[in-house]
Amino acid sequence: MRCTPLFILTFLGGFLPGADSLWAQIRVTPERSQGGVEFGEPWAHVPETFRNLGVPQWPVPTDLKQWQEVDRPKVRETLYEPLGEMPPRPDPSEVKVLSREDCGTYVLERLEFFNGVDMTVPGILAVPKKRKGPVPAIIGMHGHSGSKNDYVPNPENRLSLGWMLVEQGYVVAAIDAYFNGDRVGKGPRGEIERGAAGQEMSLFKLHLWQGRTLWGMMLRDEQCLLDYLLTRPEVDGQRIGATGGSMGCTRAWWLAAIDDRVHAIVGIDCFTRYTELLAHASSHGIYYFVPGVLKHFDTEAIYALVAPRPMLMLSGNQDNNAPPDGIEILEKKVGSVYQLYGQPEHFRSVLYLNTGHEYLPEMRTAMIEWFEQYLPVPK
Repeated sequence: MRCTPLFILTFLGGFLPGADSLWAQIRVTPERSQGGVEFGEPWAHVPETFRNLGVPQWPVPTDLKQWQEVDRPKVRETLYEPLGEMPPRPDPSEVKVLSREDCGTYVLERLEFFNGVDMTVPGILAVPKKRKGPVPAIIGMHGHSGSKNDYVPNPENRLSLGWMLVEQGYVVAAIDAYFNGDRVGKGPRGEIERGAAGQEMSLFKLHLWQGRTLWGMMLRDEQCLLDYLLTRPEVDGQRIGATGGSMGCTRAWWLAAIDDRVHAIVGIDCFTRYTELLAHASSHGIYYFVPGVLKHFDTEAIYALVAPRPMLMLSGNQDNNAPPDGIEILEKKVGSVYQLYGQPEHFRSVLYLNTGHEYLPEMRTAMIEWFEQYLPVPK
């Protein structure tokens, strides 16, 4: 008899899926939610001339050896092309720790590093004091217009993301992404451009001129943070996770797709397939658009690169950034890849009903439980 992860029991009020459906999608009605958009028929509002996208059908792998040795490396190599030039990353030993603050059960460090190209990247590191040797680290990725401070532990708020993680014994790391947090006003137009949205567009344009993409450079900054975490004696380099909501969610699964040093992820509010995003005339921030990706495949190929590492995706069925018909396709295709590895339980997609683009308390609890299951802290 196969064991069922505890958090499924919590979500479903005691419902036990059979062994053959353990990896299948889960639908949950949350205690309360704000709601979002009601999706109509796909393509209904899209002019005829824009409907035939010509996205190649990505063949779901059926032979594990072929996938691991031939097709997976090819997909990853193909994925780097749309990201543009990603210059060599700087030496992680050059990261500067600006301050250390004793916060009782943990130490909060504020740090910064020059990314070797164009900007200084501010960050935080929260290190629990009671540790038995190196412990897992979680990279927290903020959403659009958020900041690293979203992951600074706040013991006065039981739903503080940083506090929920550090309280369970995880090292927590986070940086300000381009055009967010302390990096606002430090883009190509300097202080003239104090708004994050305007700076986002300026960076997007400049990187294209330089043969790069804003999205590629954002992922590269997260890789710089990964490089640094591997130098810290408090961190178990074989157990590093990544999580985030919205823009942070997308960074998490893209980062795991291009970098195997991420060992588990939890994404909230961006389990997205691009075809359905377009079919429902949904919009998205320009930061993550990369040229040419749809010439090769839709996002199922990107998510497949994460397998068989544990991946939990939490979504609202009324979230304009992740149409549910796209989620259903991803559940089937990505689930099949995990099934191919013989580890279907490592992939879970939960769709919260009557829920829009929101980070529910239930989602925060599920995030913690996923990491506790797959990146446990030594007790």
